[in-house]
Parts: sequence; C-alpha cells; structure tokens
Amino acid sequence: MLQAMIHGLILAFGLILPLGVQNVFVFNQGAVQPKFSKALPVILTAALCDTLLITLAIMGVSVVVLELEGLRVMLFLFGILFLIYMGVTTWRSKPSSIGEEKRESLSPGKQVAFAMSVSLLNPHAILDTIGVIGTSSLTYSGADKTAFALACITISWLWFIGLGLAGRAAGRLDRSGKVLSLLNRVSAIVMWGTAGYLAYSMWMA
Repeated sequence: MLQAMIHGLILAFGLILPLGVQNVFVFNQGAVQPKFSKALPVILTAALCDTLLITLAIMGVSVVVLELEGLRVMLFLFGILFLIYMGVTTWRSKPSSIGEEKRESLSPGKQVAFAMSVSLLNPHAILDTIGVIGTSSLTYSGADKTAFALACITISWLWFIGLGLAGRAAGRLDRSGKVLSLLNRVSAIVMWGTAGYLAYSMWMA
C-alpha cells in the first residue's frame, strides 16, 4: 500500500506541475481577488474537477466515454470556444492598485464556470489523466488502488490551495497592479495557445 501511495504522489505531482491553463487561472484568481477566501470558489472547483477526472480515470469510465466520436468532437469544440472567450476576458481585465477599494475580479459564479471549463472541457488534460493516472492504476487492485487514488487526489487539492496562496502573496506584493496586468496578458496568451493547439489536434485527428 505504501508503494502505491508514493507512486500516486509522485505521478500526480509530475502531471500537475507543468504550466497550463488550469494552473494559470487558479494563480491569477488568487492574485486578483481582494481576499484569499474570495478565491476559494476557483480553488475548490478545480480540485473537485480533478478529483472527478482522477476517479473516472481509475474506474475506467472516461475511456469508454471518449470512445464516442461525436462526444469527443463536441468536447474539443466547446473547449476551444471557452478558452478563446476566457482569453479575451482575461486580456481585458485591468487589476486595480492595492490602495483602491475595488479590484476587478471574477464573481464566484464566473470563477466556478471558468474553472469547470478549463478542467472538464480541455480534452488533452482529460487524455493526460486517463493515459497517465488511469493506465498506472491498472497495476493495482483493492486497497492498493484506493491508496493510489487518494494520493493523486491529495496532491491535487494541496497543489491548488498552494497556487491560490501563492497568487494571493503575489497580489499583495504588487501594489501598483502592473505585475498582475502582465500576468493577465500571459494568462490570455496561454489560453489562446491552448485553444489553437486543440484546434490543430482536432484537425489532424
């Protein structure tokens, strides 16, 4: 069981570490929200979505779903459109300075909707979860498989909470709002780049 747990911890950390739309979005919201508690909707949504994807991958359900060609194409299209829209919204966002009373940030509803879209409407993120975590889980059964799954899920939750806290710290240090404005531009470019990559992948499939 210990081996399965350590395997899950290392694997999940390696999978979640690279810069991606989901990570950038959580960090960004941690930075622009006036309080850490205001960024909890995006943190909890991202963690819950990852928990769902990991669970489905280990159960093998997601593999069956993605074999449906029509659903796969629809998933790609929705993902591309959401990422383009999110990129435009993020690019236009102009964080206020710390001294101002209002900061331009997403409402809880928009945080949840956007976090769900970058988590559940990103085919490559889903395929990575299936290909890496789902496939690796096949070597375990019973209590070992449960330990492997819990380790992966634990890393996901700790990572997104940490990203939110890191974003919050960055936001407090950036009193002028210039760094956050630059971060918005970078976030938008990452989103558009991912959308373009998804479109290319769908075209080549």
